[in-house]
Amino acid sequence: MKVIGLMSGTSVDGIDAALVEISGTTLDLRVELLAAETYPYPDLVRSQILAVCGGSRLSMAEFAELDDRIARCFGQAAVQIQTNQAPANLIGSHGQTVFHRPTTPESMGYSLQIGRGELIASIAKITTIDNFRAADIAAGGQGAPLVPKPDAYLLGDKIEHRCVQNIGGIGNVTYLPPQSQADWEAKVWGWDTGPGNSLLDLAVSQLSQGELTFDRDGAWAATGTVCEPLVETWLEQEYFRAPPPKSTGRELFGPEYLQNCIADAAQYQLAPADLLATLTDLTASSIADSYRRFLPRLPDRILLCGGGSRNLYLRERLQQHLPGIEVVTTDAAGIDSDAKESIAFAVLAYWRHQQIPGNLPTATGAKQPILLGDVHHCH
Repeated sequence: MKVIGLMSGTSVDGIDAALVEISGTTLDLRVELLAAETYPYPDLVRSQILAVCGGSRLSMAEFAELDDRIARCFGQAAVQIQTNQAPANLIGSHGQTVFHRPTTPESMGYSLQIGRGELIASIAKITTIDNFRAADIAAGGQGAPLVPKPDAYLLGDKIEHRCVQNIGGIGNVTYLPPQSQADWEAKVWGWDTGPGNSLLDLAVSQLSQGELTFDRDGAWAATGTVCEPLVETWLEQEYFRAPPPKSTGRELFGPEYLQNCIADAAQYQLAPADLLATLTDLTASSIADSYRRFLPRLPDRILLCGGGSRNLYLRERLQQHLPGIEVVTTDAAGIDSDAKESIAFAVLAYWRHQQIPGNLPTATGAKQPILLGDVHHCH
């Protein structure tokens, strides 16, 4: 079956689209990447999304219009990724997260992804599955992260202990024990490690007075010096110490958090490059710290994906915090590191079509495995 995966993460860079051919079910799952592309949002749409994520108020009419604008962008991406390809049979759309409130013992979680699937299906003329998080939340889970099960069957190994570390706007990890272990799937784990690129992009924009939107290759941060006492202080924050299952987003690691970080840094009189180096190290340190706190053992290999995998300084800091562990991208294991997240949602849509549960309760905290996603047929 040919399936399109569509994904836009907390960095709000644009829509990652992947067209894949999928066969098998779980242990015999095979995915061939036929095409992958990132389609940037129009500037107006991106700025509206960031404003909403930052707490700006919208009327319901304005909200509906934004929902439709995003869906049109996703639908157009689905059409374009099929250029010079045989037509796809199915679309799996993650949508654009604009609000995420994790599940707590006192209240059910709430996670809102917009870019409605029924409009994507209408534009692309392909059955579309979206709203993947809701069923997991209804089963008592966090609704995130949802990529650990696709990770387990696409990137697991019979011998190695592996971590798949996505570094998008937020970082999330999937821990993969060897598939040769008895009942190995029940030992797969995953959680959001904390900030990925979200704080870095916000800081770069502020420090460059809007001239830059991100630190290409980590080149600016690489000219600075990490203020280690600051990083140690930040790692005492409650989120980093809380045990999995856990999930987070811009609601925690957003503009207000950055301003608190800048206020904390004032006493050290850091140059802009030093502040950026220190924030970059927070992402690397929070990943390494969470591995040491929560994993049954450190991995033999770390497979990176997402935009942060291209930040050379961030990779260097992560390697320094986890010496002796091989740090490579998922490309080394046969999955395109830029397209890995969109491939995962193609797989989740395929599993929904095949009536195979897509969540891992060990990662989300749900009470049971469950079918994920709402199905919108094209007419």
